[in-house]
Amino acid sequence: MHPGQSTNPRPAPSSLRRTLLALLLFGVSFGYIEAAIVVYLRALYEPMRLRLVEGAEPGELFPLIRLDQLEAEGRQHVRRLKTELGREAASLALLAGCALAVGRNVRQWFAAFVMVFGVWDIFYYVFLKVLLGWPASLLTWDILFLLPVPWVGPVLAPVIVSVTMIAAGVTVLWRESVGRPMNIRPRDWLLVCSGGLLIVLACCWDYRNTAAGGQPNPFNWLLFVLGEASGVAGFLAALRRRPCGHRSVAPSETE
Repeated sequence: MHPGQSTNPRPAPSSLRRTLLALLLFGVSFGYIEAAIVVYLRALYEPMRLRLVEGAEPGELFPLIRLDQLEAEGRQHVRRLKTELGREAASLALLAGCALAVGRNVRQWFAAFVMVFGVWDIFYYVFLKVLLGWPASLLTWDILFLLPVPWVGPVLAPVIVSVTMIAAGVTVLWRESVGRPMNIRPRDWLLVCSGGLLIVLACCWDYRNTAAGGQPNPFNWLLFVLGEASGVAGFLAALRRRPCGHRSVAPSETE
């Protein structure tokens, strides 16, 4: 560093553009991979579901094949289910690793993670529509996740969450890039985490019924809206607060 040079120069705008482009490319590509996996799984299990599940309609997900029905079809199907659970966990680890590659601190890592997660989830549904013509609408019910219990809900619910995550992630990364990092306090994290927990509860509220082979009961929109509002409130509280007292430094400027 030359004498008199500022210790906190503003990072080059191209750094943010590269980060956002990398996250976008990863999220879109991973969305296609996940959609392709669903195409294969449906081709594998749709005939079994139509044979075993009373009232099953082609192209629909509910009622689900019960675990006891799956076990009766052979141990290989249980192993495949365990493989799918492992794949879901690996997907989260992959998204976290991508975010870790572009983030230089915890704020940037978390912002990159929620952004790429949101992009991945939205394009997952985009490519399912292209490949399978599904979902029919944003109110179509889907199996959202399987860990630790089945999450179910209308497609609209994860899309709303994903849009929120993308907006929040891009905002935090932009604030970091202009040297105005967000001052996120513990109570902000509490609101965000509480909101996330409420959203998860809304999606898992009916899991006993759906796992037992029942049609989904009405989605718990009250819990979902409370969770979304809590998370947004925590984020906006941090956004309005005076930035942290330091500026982010691009790696090239520390050399």
